[in-house]
Amino acid sequence: MNRYGIEIEVKNAPKLDPEFMPILKYNRSFLHTAKKPVGIAVERADGQMAACHTFVHGTPEMAEADHYYVNRLVKTILWMKGGYKVYVSGDEGTYEYLKKAYSAGDEQDFDFDYMANVFEHPFEVVFVDEIPEAKDAPKAMGGHLEGCRIGFDAGGSDRKVSAVVDGETVYSEEVVWFPKINSDPDYHYDGIVAALKSAAEHMPRVDAVGVSSAGVYINHRTMNASLFLQVPKDLFDAKVKDIYIRAITDTFGNVPYEVVNDGDVSALAGTMSLKDNNVLGIAMGTSEAVGYVDEEGRITGWLNELAFVPVDAQPGAMEDEWSHDIGCGVKYFSQDGVIKLAPRAGIELDPSLSPAEKLKVVQKLMEEGSEAAASVYESIGVYLGHTLAYYYDLYHCKHVLLLGRVMSGKGGDLILENAKRVLAEEYPECAGKMFPELPDETFRRVGQSMAAASLPEL
Repeated sequence: MNRYGIEIEVKNAPKLDPEFMPILKYNRSFLHTAKKPVGIAVERADGQMAACHTFVHGTPEMAEADHYYVNRLVKTILWMKGGYKVYVSGDEGTYEYLKKAYSAGDEQDFDFDYMANVFEHPFEVVFVDEIPEAKDAPKAMGGHLEGCRIGFDAGGSDRKVSAVVDGETVYSEEVVWFPKINSDPDYHYDGIVAALKSAAEHMPRVDAVGVSSAGVYINHRTMNASLFLQVPKDLFDAKVKDIYIRAITDTFGNVPYEVVNDGDVSALAGTMSLKDNNVLGIAMGTSEAVGYVDEEGRITGWLNELAFVPVDAQPGAMEDEWSHDIGCGVKYFSQDGVIKLAPRAGIELDPSLSPAEKLKVVQKLMEEGSEAAASVYESIGVYLGHTLAYYYDLYHCKHVLLLGRVMSGKGGDLILENAKRVLAEEYPECAGKMFPELPDETFRRVGQSMAAASLPEL
């Protein structure tokens, strides 16, 4: 395989996508010949900084390869950790390219605009003599079970709430709601408050409230979330950014609370069930939702939006219709990945079906022993094996919990089996250091809303 003059060798290729070019393999081959030092740092909220030192070729004949490599590297940092200001040192050509690419109307226009809105700061790329040092502010959170607590989990199709007294769930409920199609933020607010009050009725008092919600949250504020997709921007700014803060304080006054991305809460639930830290949780459902708890059991505050982190360097990779970028995780580790591969296996899917219904068709075939369906899951497993090695490079995670609808049933078992095989055969450096696994019954008993209840410290 060759792209921009960079040769890579892949022993295990997905049967249904033989041109798949793992980004980690591409990067390693690129860096084998790149010798000119370059520094890249990304500034995020509260002065936190992601920083890395790498290399480019710095020659006209390798300019395309250099540009592709630094473009994908910056995109990875932005969606893994977040940020609005990119610092570049060591090579002015790299700086000039990134400044143009990450600007309005250019190739990374989506990332440029998204990060500016999330961090409420104009996005910029600057050249410096020396990049700033890395700075993180991880926060110890979760695992607190004393007292009377409420855990609220906001999903796209239902909302869950639990009342937890000294670690015991005394009440829980699951209510269907339709947040993604409602443009009135009062609908969302009323639903949240109704859930909180329902749980409170089953406890003598409320000592703390924890919220698990899809989206990007900074200092408990909603910066971006698909739950509020239809809410106009003026109402989003006025009523959604502080919606959880208002719902909790309006209902219970000044009690401790935490509002955290649902992926991080899934990873936290994993640490509680595994009784160990350094957990990366990957939920493959409508999209690829990811959370991370570090080796000290802390939530990092990073975006962890790996759905938009590049995993495939092939030029013909599938485009994501939201970001209009290609080769990113969402098209490999979600129901979209299954739907993409099914026709290549000879499985005809009725175009009138919803994505979730199409997934169910393939799952049913898998349960019936279909070889075509098995080839879909085998290919996803090969994708995953290559990509987990890349995620290990990024996170150095010990445990990887694989969750979500795509990982259910026989298909999930086949994905895990093939991922482990690829890791063992092509990435021996991960052996004995990273352990991909499916959730056990303990994890299911802990549950998302109970893990959310444990977030605030009294």
